[in-house]
Amino acid sequence: MRQLLLQLAPPPAPTLDNFVPGRNGAALQALRDIAGGTGAERFVYLWGEPGSGRTHLLRGLAQAADARKALYFSGAADASAAEDQVIAMDDVQNLAAGDQIKLFDLYNRVRATGGALVASGDAAPAQLALRADLRSRLAWGLAFQLHPLSDAEKAAALRAHARGRALDLGEDVIAYLLQHARRDMANLIGILDALDRYSLEKKRPVTLPLVRDALESMKNKPYTAS
Repeated sequence: MRQLLLQLAPPPAPTLDNFVPGRNGAALQALRDIAGGTGAERFVYLWGEPGSGRTHLLRGLAQAADARKALYFSGAADASAAEDQVIAMDDVQNLAAGDQIKLFDLYNRVRATGGALVASGDAAPAQLALRADLRSRLAWGLAFQLHPLSDAEKAAALRAHARGRALDLGEDVIAYLLQHARRDMANLIGILDALDRYSLEKKRPVTLPLVRDALESMKNKPYTAS
């Protein structure tokens, strides 16, 4: 049921602008500085549990720094990456032995040039099961532990998004979405956008009965790709 809803309303592509920072404002600003070429720090490491926003931020960085030929990788390193680029290396905890060597060499090349490298993993550098020399490189520069949004922060973000779409969203609707939908913000925003379209189609406000009707309707409606 929820998957059909998300197919009808794909979550927006991750950007730095649509990242809801919560307690992660300093990490977001560091990546904005790198994307704009305005920061003094060229190495950043982000770590946190699944759902904390690591991948969103790295994909958002690659999008924001596209003019600087940004590259995004996940769980594998590319030895051909140019050291003067902005490189976003996600999920370093999954790197195989050969990819660890590639990333270590890339760090050294980036340090000698004008590029930037932002990496992410599921633990602090010292706690990763990686080569010791690579762990030391990951500890260069700034390191931020990312914190998942609390329910209160998610609710505030949903209210703000609803206001941006001129939606009057009741607290009962927010509570229902937080209880019954996938809890990451990308999916919650996608669901809210789908409900907005559904309410316009039915000419009804987004109330709890409409939310339940929408979910039931989308459960029974075959998905057709646009």
